Amino acid sequence: DLRGTKKMDHMSPRLRAFLSEPIGEKDVAWIAGISRELAINLVTKGFNKAYILLGQFLLMHKNEAEFQKWLICCCGATECEAQESSNCLKEWCSCFL
Repeated sequence: DLRGTKKMDHMSPRLRAFLSEPIGEKDVAWIAGISRELAINLVTKGFNKAYILLGQFLLMHKNEAEFQKWLICCCGATECEAQESSNCLKEWCSCFL
């Protein structure tokens, strides 16, 4: 399917790597857009695994704006980190769900 490969061209290597395999037990820091500082904040709040943060995204009905606001307000993400990580989770959902 050529559409799928074209889409991958626009992705960062980090996002491509995250989407290349099942989420499994990956640490939250694997998610594109999650900096070291943000990962530490998330782990402190109990979001140590990528699938736990994905769960939060799904609980918010995949609402990117709401998820980004939550990441910024509750976890200290920058706007850029929030956008990149919500996009990463959205892309993961479209690949695997």
